[in-house]
Amino acid sequence: MLSLNLYTKLRRVYDLLPLTQGQRHKLGVLKHKLLGSKGIPPLRRTSELLEATNDSATPLFGKLRPETVFVFYGVIDWHFRHQRPQQLALAIAQRGFRVLYLSVNFVDDRSPGFQEESLHSDLNLHQIFLHVRGAQSVYLDTPSEAVIMQQRIGQRMLWERFGIRDAIHIVQHPYWTRLASSVSQAKLVYDCMDFHAGFANTSEKHHQGEVALVRCANLVIVSSDYLYQYVEGMGPRKLALVRNGAEFDRFKGAHTKLGSPRPLIIGYYGAIAEWFDVDLIETVAGAFPSATIRLIGADTVRAAERLAGKSNVQFLGELPYPELPRHLSTFSVCLIPFKVLPLTLATNPVKVYEYLSAGKPVVAVELPELRTMSSMVYMASTPQGFVEAIHLALDEDNDERQRQRQAYAATQTWQRRADELHEAIATNEFDPLVSVVIVSYNQWHLTERCLESLSSVEIQGEFSLPIEIIVIDNASEGNCAHELTKWSQLAPDNSGPVRSKRLVLNTENRGFGPAVNQGLRMALGDYLVILNNDTIVTSGWARGLSNHLMRNPDLGLVGPVTNNIGNESRIDLRSEDLAAKFIEARRYNLDNGGLLYELSVAAFFCVMMPRRVFELIGELDERFVPGFFEDDDYCLRIRNAGLRLACAEDVFVYHELSASFDQLSVAKRQAIFDRNKAIFEAKWGPWVPHKYRSARVQALASDA
Repeated sequence: MLSLNLYTKLRRVYDLLPLTQGQRHKLGVLKHKLLGSKGIPPLRRTSELLEATNDSATPLFGKLRPETVFVFYGVIDWHFRHQRPQQLALAIAQRGFRVLYLSVNFVDDRSPGFQEESLHSDLNLHQIFLHVRGAQSVYLDTPSEAVIMQQRIGQRMLWERFGIRDAIHIVQHPYWTRLASSVSQAKLVYDCMDFHAGFANTSEKHHQGEVALVRCANLVIVSSDYLYQYVEGMGPRKLALVRNGAEFDRFKGAHTKLGSPRPLIIGYYGAIAEWFDVDLIETVAGAFPSATIRLIGADTVRAAERLAGKSNVQFLGELPYPELPRHLSTFSVCLIPFKVLPLTLATNPVKVYEYLSAGKPVVAVELPELRTMSSMVYMASTPQGFVEAIHLALDEDNDERQRQRQAYAATQTWQRRADELHEAIATNEFDPLVSVVIVSYNQWHLTERCLESLSSVEIQGEFSLPIEIIVIDNASEGNCAHELTKWSQLAPDNSGPVRSKRLVLNTENRGFGPAVNQGLRMALGDYLVILNNDTIVTSGWARGLSNHLMRNPDLGLVGPVTNNIGNESRIDLRSEDLAAKFIEARRYNLDNGGLLYELSVAAFFCVMMPRRVFELIGELDERFVPGFFEDDDYCLRIRNAGLRLACAEDVFVYHELSASFDQLSVAKRQAIFDRNKAIFEAKWGPWVPHKYRSARVQALASDA
């Protein structure tokens, strides 16, 4: 294990090396080969990050269950530089949630898996290093099919290791789009903190990944007004502004009173990169020859070489985050000397909140995000104006301005930003409504089980989509109608997914197709589901199916994989025990996250379609009564409209299979089958029997 001091020294040397991004990436891969995930700084570093905060006892988020897990798909390694990603993760972990932080560094290993690092002894906070065979950079590469297959299995192993049921995936770089969006049980959040296109190492594929991420995310949060407008043009489902903040309690101690005797230091800390205006610093150094211009941060643009002739410019390199307040306390004036580029126009500078926490006067270039702070920050649009603003800052003689700055910063904490993030996540007004139509005929014990699986929070989890349930009973005998009436009269549980329940009791058995049509005509949802009463739905089923329809506009109908059906939607599950079967199926779903299996015909034990498809295709053909071939007919109508059919490899619904038809005699079932087959063939020509997927195809899917 490296000591913190040794790591810091090595880090400074590394940052000063004249390396390209590609060379830095290769060194990172070499580090992991030699040291693995344990070659990073010791765990006490994160403990130090928390020493100055008084928020460790902050209560749990009120609207999320404490067992909810937050998974951050990072844009930097945890130990690289303490910024927004770590701050949000810490603020959430301090509220009692488990937080898993996926590093941008991978372990070079041909086998799927991960290594974990516990980041704090008192918090449920872990950094995760996924296995990836060969070199891989989130900044330069996009995952190949082989890499994404390996990562999906590693992600499934992560879910199993930590016993995750409900998760919030917070994605902070487009590289992770396919992996993070592949889990139907998770709510997907894109934290757009930077204008990624402004970085020199962002590829066109990353831009395409960002557009896809914005459109498939349940929520996009942005850190600035510029990014809000930028993302809004991509068509997000839900968009919220969550700016950056500061650890006020850490930085307020860097306050120094006006008039205190001290050397004149004009300071800056942060990255000295392509957006840093070296020419502006040269102008400042010339205008204030008696002042020390102190620059703290990794110099990746050789600014030290360019300013070597300015003896009053001092470069300290990158320092550990806990040391920054001590250096900030020595600054007479704090600078934000950025070039005005799309990248910086989109920036909400973290350092300005930290500067203001210490009450320090701040001089900055004109950036949109600083305009709301114009009474506290001196801004200039020209080098000469920048120099004049520094003079004004140095001439301050009113402690009230310092108090004003600190009072403002005290309201801009990372704890407050975490609250804003929680509020945006927990608000579901943009979730689509799903209408579920169930046809019932006797077999109350099966219908009851199906209804329970739809409504139970324990089964559906934290992030199920809102649903309305419409039950059409086809003149059941015995106590079925009585029990259904009792069910319909019970108000939905506010904590569960069910928003409304409606029941129609037919006085005669109208058959499957006509009863389904009754329900579809009543449905109010954005997505319409036909569901057999002999099914058990699983966590994430509705979100998973709707995700596929939303991401694939040419997909007209989608169903889940299942244990028991007469076509390719069936997967072989070895377990006999029902609970074990669900565990096995979930493993299959996670290993095949985001994948579709193309179908020629979807079986209507469970299918979902967008409302627009129902309005285009119309109702089921009611000639196919009481059942058989109505699904074949409807699927051909969808395909003739130029739309695809598929089953979602990442959604499982248990199916008892033909529970209603099992009540009929074999001879009667065969007669119905033959009659409806003749109607079908008169309409479409020879019927092609359904088939199962081959064992090899399933093996390839489960090995993915």
